[in-house]
Amino acid sequence: MLKIFLASILTLVQLNCENLFDCSHDEGKKDTEFTAEGKRHWTKQKYWQKTENIAKELIGCCGKDTLPDLITLCEVENDSVMERLTRRTAMGQLGYRYIMTNSRDERGIDVAIIYNTMSFRPICHKSIRPVDNHPEHPLRDILYVCGSVASGDTLHVVAVHAPSKFGGEKKSLKRRMVVMEKTVEIIDSIRHTNRDAKIIIAGDFNDTADSKAMTYLEGHGLVNVTKHACGKHGAQGSYKYKGKWESIDHILIGENMRHRVITADIYDNPFLLSKDKKYGGYKPYRSFNGFRYAPDGYSDHLPVVIKYLKTPSIKNEGTFDKQ
Repeated sequence: MLKIFLASILTLVQLNCENLFDCSHDEGKKDTEFTAEGKRHWTKQKYWQKTENIAKELIGCCGKDTLPDLITLCEVENDSVMERLTRRTAMGQLGYRYIMTNSRDERGIDVAIIYNTMSFRPICHKSIRPVDNHPEHPLRDILYVCGSVASGDTLHVVAVHAPSKFGGEKKSLKRRMVVMEKTVEIIDSIRHTNRDAKIIIAGDFNDTADSKAMTYLEGHGLVNVTKHACGKHGAQGSYKYKGKWESIDHILIGENMRHRVITADIYDNPFLLSKDKKYGGYKPYRSFNGFRYAPDGYSDHLPVVIKYLKTPSIKNEGTFDKQ
C-alpha cells in the first residue's frame, strides 16, 4: 500500500491529439483540408468541440481528486490551438500554461508541453531541430523544457513526435533513428552538465517498445516505464491498427528515477472507446473515420499516464519498480 499524500505525486500524461487544427489556413502549410472549404469541412464549431473534448480527456486522466501536472501533446497545430485549449475550455480556470515548437512540418503540426503552474515552474526551454537528407519532408522539432517542481527537484522534459511508417517501415526507420539520435544528443548534453539529472522523454514514437528505435533509447540510460502499460477497460495499447492493439506512445525516464514511478497506465475510460465493428472489441473513439467527423470523438490514440513520486524520502511500497 502506498504511504504517500496526493500532493507528493507528480502526474505526467502523453497524448497524440489526432489533428488538433484550427480552421484557418497557415501560409506555406498543407492544412487547407482543415478549413471550412476543405475536404473535412472544418468549421469553428467542429474545432471548438474538438478542443473541449481533448480538455475533458486530459482532465479526466487522473480521476476526481487530482489533475495532470505535465502533459506532452502531439499533433497540435499552433499557438491559436494551444491558447484555446488552455484558456477557453474546461482547462481555462485550472492554471495551465504551455510551451510549444514551431517546426517545419509540412502540415504545420507541432509538439507542446502543458504544465500546471501550481506544481511546475519552467526555467528554460528550447526547440531542437533534427535534420536528415530529405529536406523536402522536414522532421518535426523536438521540444526540451527544464523546470522545477515543489519538492525542489529540477526535471528535464523532452517531447518527441517521430515520423510515421508512411512510405515503408525500413525507409521510415532511418528517419526515426535520426530523431532518436538527436534525442540522445540532448540527453548527453544534459548529463554532461549534471550526471544525476532527472530526465523524462515522452511522445508519439510511431514504434513499439521492442523496436530498434526504442531499444536504442533504452540503451542510453533510460527506462521505458510504459512498456507494459495497459488500460483498465480492455485497452492493450495506446493505438489500434487493423484490429491489433499496439503501444507507440511512450514515456521513458532516467534509470536514476525508476524507483520513484508508482504507476504507468493507459487511460481508457469507456467514454474514450467505441465499438470496433470490423475487428471486434473496442478501439479509441477517434474524431475522424476517414473524412467523417464524429462530434463526440476524441483521438485515435489513448493517453499514457505515469505517476511519479516527487519526494523520495516518503516510503513507496508496491511501486512500478517492484512489478
